[in-house]
Amino acid sequence: MARLEGKIALITGAGTGIGRACMELFAKEGATVFGVSRTQSNLDKTMSLVRASNGNGKTFSADLSQPEEVQNAIDDCLHSFGRIDVLLNAAGVGYNLRESSQGSMDPIDTTPIDKWKEVMAANLDSVFYVSRLVIKQMKLQQKGSVVNISSIFGLGGAPDAHTYTATKGAIINLTKSMAVAYVDDKIRCNVVAPGFVQTQMVESVIPDLFSDANPKLVSPMGRPATPEEVAYASLFFACEESSYCTGTVLAVDGGATGRA
Repeated sequence: MARLEGKIALITGAGTGIGRACMELFAKEGATVFGVSRTQSNLDKTMSLVRASNGNGKTFSADLSQPEEVQNAIDDCLHSFGRIDVLLNAAGVGYNLRESSQGSMDPIDTTPIDKWKEVMAANLDSVFYVSRLVIKQMKLQQKGSVVNISSIFGLGGAPDAHTYTATKGAIINLTKSMAVAYVDDKIRCNVVAPGFVQTQMVESVIPDLFSDANPKLVSPMGRPATPEEVAYASLFFACEESSYCTGTVLAVDGGATGRA
């Protein structure tokens, strides 16, 4: 079933993890995909997977925390394909950043100011920079679907990674505001809030959170999600099957937010 037949989908964070899974799935569902990420070699790998399934698309390397590079990426997408029907914001950093950036995933009392700014730029500023430009195009089209990847840590607190949780909570409220503001332009804006997903972003903490001794520590299902499971939730919001959804937050967390 080609749920996105004829659509142009711009996907950030397309080089790895959830963004890569969305590139593959959206292409299989008929979309022409335009993937943006910082590392070209990762994007090349993603496009090889897309083409292996007879998908079509293009990639663009950009640092999405830099407004000028975001503008260049959007311009290239519009020059190449003429429109943007779906925006999937999946770019960002997570727990693996603490291995290369000390203090970035700390509680606020030990988070250096420069680390706060670093995580804010990657996780929240990037969503703002991309969305503000894509929304302008979607308003011209009078149609569009925006899907922002947040986290269940945008729905509740955590003992560490306070900058990360702040960005994810902000993404949820920004998306709700966008949904209200642009509903008359026929633009839908929704959020997918994953729990822990088996990606490079959290691979360092997965063994502790899903140990053999206590596999259900953070999720009643006793395992992390796959990127593909999050991609299918994102596909629902991207396509017309969710035509009456806007401002909606869908947790994909194996039941983590369902228990007291």
